[in-house]
Amino acid sequence: MDRGPIPESVVVTTTSEPDELRLARKQHWVNHVARHAFERGGLTAIVFGDRRITWAELQQRVVAVSAALAERGVGRGDRVALLMGNQAEYIEIMIAANRLGAIAVPINFRLSVEEVAFTLDNSGSAVLFVDESAGATGIGAAAAAESQVLVVEVGGGDDSADGTTPYDVLLAHAGVGAAVVEVDEAESALLMYTSGTTGRPKGAVLTHRNLAAQSATNVMAFRIEMHDEVSLCAAPLFHIGTLGLVAPSILMGATMVVLPSISFDAGTFLDVAERERVTSTFLVPTQWQAVCDEQERTPRDLSRLRVSSWGAAPASDTLLRRMAEVLPGSSSLALFGQTEMSPVTCVLEAKDSRRKLGSVGRPVPGVWARVVDSEMVDVQPGEVGEIVYRGPGLMSGYWNNPEATAEAFAGGWFHSGDLVRMDDEGFIYVVDRAKDMIISGGENIYCAEVENALAGHPDIAEVAVVGRDHERWGETPVAVVSLKQGAADLTIEALRSWAGERLARYKLPTDLVVVDALPRNASGKVIKNTLRAPAATLPA
Repeated sequence: MDRGPIPESVVVTTTSEPDELRLARKQHWVNHVARHAFERGGLTAIVFGDRRITWAELQQRVVAVSAALAERGVGRGDRVALLMGNQAEYIEIMIAANRLGAIAVPINFRLSVEEVAFTLDNSGSAVLFVDESAGATGIGAAAAAESQVLVVEVGGGDDSADGTTPYDVLLAHAGVGAAVVEVDEAESALLMYTSGTTGRPKGAVLTHRNLAAQSATNVMAFRIEMHDEVSLCAAPLFHIGTLGLVAPSILMGATMVVLPSISFDAGTFLDVAERERVTSTFLVPTQWQAVCDEQERTPRDLSRLRVSSWGAAPASDTLLRRMAEVLPGSSSLALFGQTEMSPVTCVLEAKDSRRKLGSVGRPVPGVWARVVDSEMVDVQPGEVGEIVYRGPGLMSGYWNNPEATAEAFAGGWFHSGDLVRMDDEGFIYVVDRAKDMIISGGENIYCAEVENALAGHPDIAEVAVVGRDHERWGETPVAVVSLKQGAADLTIEALRSWAGERLARYKLPTDLVVVDALPRNASGKVIKNTLRAPAATLPA
């Protein structure tokens, strides 16, 4: 059908478009910070302890640091690593790096010198930011790295005797003459290294578009309100789960309250939540348990808390009931995902949390998900398969690792490695990690199922199940446990007798290892490859 010529008013032309118009179209946190500084510069952007940084101050600091980095040769595509605890500078350094088109590389500050050196070498980082607590590790790792790394120390004043560059020197840069770099949404923003629970970490490359997709997900899930949101970041900023909360906060202009990276204290958490009138936060279930205990002992005014989200481990029906009683004005929200998806893929809303106990929810808008068998054929509802994904939150690939990228993207979908089942309403239930599944005598044994059963033992504080080679059955399950204080010695015979009422015989552990505590990474996940070594040496 001939609809006539297109009106001149809607014809798009870019021949004489001002740079300012083109650059302002980019959807990334570099632009968002600049926009908030322009529109509402006097309002608070970041709270850390007694410090309060406005949006205007944040923008000024970002410009100064990016200009100082540019003077030192940092530009588009370069990697800028951070080995630091939680603080306001963490956020401004990432944005300053991205302002130059560089890629921020958050590193777990609990890693060893050798592990940090591996990350520096693998990423090819040119600059490493450290704070006082991680300074020795960072300096040692930079010295051990294959190429030269500029080390910048945050919080060390304007004088340095250890060869590092003081952060205050960068902040003192006026920013005059710093070129504005056009950063596209498809360009890399973050290089996030996976936790490496089964081997060497891999660097997941996340783009500005990935972070924009994550922001949209959390704005919907948390129902973030414009100009009225106060988000409390209690987990380490090097973790994608925390950055997944920072991104939508920056998009919406929410105040970000950042807690220090120290052992979690429920009393401190509640004091800060009350003082800053926090509206949303994320904790793991064990932390929510401590919060509920403390809130019952010494109630705080949490009337502004709208969303109490949780994840990384299942929450019991008892805990969910208790949260509803102790935090009556707050809506419980379960989040599930992984680094490569930047990270949230599924959400379980409060209205379904009791009805679908044990579920991680349904895929969020924008995420395509299937549950498939080893031949990429969709399994029936209720059957176990691997959940695979597509969507705008999916990483662009693993850094300098085309083989791992090709394996992860086989068949045109991202292979999560999570074994799940989906019910007839589309709710997802995680069964196990594919790499953790044990095949014993041709039977599939899902470690998570066995762990959930053994966790109910009255003497067990925490438990992990791993496989051990077996001459007859191929593999056999081994239980690694820590015992509650005051518990009597536990034998494998007693454990099998107790568990036999709850599990099929072929799923029962054939050996028991008692440890003081399970090894966990900074995300709270059990490092199973550490457990497999001693388990493998046990007698059959």
